[in-house]
Amino acid sequence: MVLEDLVGYESQKQKLIENTQAFVEGRQVNNVLLYGDAGTGKSTSVKAILNQYYGRGLRMIEVYKHQFKDLSKVIAQVKNRNYRFIIYMDDLSFEEFEIEYKYLKAVIEGGLETKPENVLIYATSNRRHLIRETWSDRSDMSQDELHRSDTMQEKLSLAGRFGVSIGFFKPSQKEYFDIVTTLAARYPEITLSREELCGEANKWELSHGGISGRTAEQFIRYLRGKASA
Repeated sequence: MVLEDLVGYESQKQKLIENTQAFVEGRQVNNVLLYGDAGTGKSTSVKAILNQYYGRGLRMIEVYKHQFKDLSKVIAQVKNRNYRFIIYMDDLSFEEFEIEYKYLKAVIEGGLETKPENVLIYATSNRRHLIRETWSDRSDMSQDELHRSDTMQEKLSLAGRFGVSIGFFKPSQKEYFDIVTTLAARYPEITLSREELCGEANKWELSHGGISGRTAEQFIRYLRGKASA
């Protein structure tokens, strides 16, 4: 899959292309956070951008939250290679008690070792600020910490370390129908009219998690399977 296969979200895809293009060309770039509603194509976009630039030396390393303490070691392993590496973190978020964000923040800010120019960080999250806020976070005093709001600000500042933030949000019903009809047009075995497609797509989303690009793709897979039965 490449980005052209993802229907809609043209401005979001363009921002991702511009940043990645600059990266593979050795120009100055920013770490990227793709945030927003579930099923809108955030992870798909990152994987598609790898496919699009793989032939130009782009590689990707997916790192999970429990591995963040080893981020510096991972970067040290690839910093002198001829490829350009995106460190990818999917579905990134932190609960109140988790401290792994400190490792990520240290790497982004440079820490003891400056992040090499052939390494970039891309992350996806359903949370704009990555970390869940609670009402106790908004209080200046608590039993265990007098300046809890300072801790909250430290956590929230992580999202600000991503120079580019790209929002992906749930499509409108019209946009959902446009995604469905565009995808259906790629498969000749789907012979329903637009009116029939939209009617069936509406029924599908009501019982399969609501409107999203992911729901549209699942509906199309259902129709293709039904057509080949």
